[in-house]
Amino acid sequence: MNLKSACIVPDWRGLPPGVGALSSTRRGGVSIGPYDDGADGGGLNLGLHVGDEAAAVEQNRARLQAALPGAPTWLNQVHGARVVDAAAVDGVPDADASFTTRPGVVCAIMTADCLPVLFADRAGSVVGAAHAGWRGLAQGVLQNTVMRMREAGAGDITAWLGPAIGPEAFEVGAEVRAAFAYADPAAAAAFAARPGGKYLADIYLLARLALAGCGVSQVSGGSFCTVREADRFYSYRRDRVSGRMASMVWIRPTAA
Repeated sequence: MNLKSACIVPDWRGLPPGVGALSSTRRGGVSIGPYDDGADGGGLNLGLHVGDEAAAVEQNRARLQAALPGAPTWLNQVHGARVVDAAAVDGVPDADASFTTRPGVVCAIMTADCLPVLFADRAGSVVGAAHAGWRGLAQGVLQNTVMRMREAGAGDITAWLGPAIGPEAFEVGAEVRAAFAYADPAAAAAFAARPGGKYLADIYLLARLALAGCGVSQVSGGSFCTVREADRFYSYRRDRVSGRMASMVWIRPTAA
């Protein structure tokens, strides 16, 4: 299978022609067992921390890198709100978002239910990527990413919401709803009551509300469900033992 055909090229309104973006699926790799492609073929697991064979993950990463202008800047994602400059990191930093102004540097986020959010300003001069699980969303990871991009010179910013757990599958407790509704009463609209004091949360709507609050109004994507689309996506909530996918954005290098 051709790797690019197995990946998602974002349908992203307002994406400048000088910016590239890609989101991997579970297809197109060499991993086996619970990390496969869901159809008895090799899976494109990109996570070294999930129990898969390291050699298989490295081969998957090499396949992915061949479709990119350079090696992705991987992060040790900790469900927080720290944002780093992808062109200035040393090793694999503890962070949940990155940005860059340097062509060829690839901002990358790994997920398996949490929401990956990709950013670009309309001039194509600054891009970013954020890992937005509910904890990171509640702590302001999207707002922090937008702030760092603007500090780096970004003008009007657009965003794309990548594959995440859908609103019919993301059951949470009352404490999650309270964490959002306390900070923003409008966020209560993203939670549908379920029996037993539980709620179904719409992580895409929570992200859109957060982005609107910091002036990002053009937002694309948000139509996936990693839990329900088992033939396409890894899902930790569905499978518990699961691979990881990546969503990536970069400024295209100019020809010499």
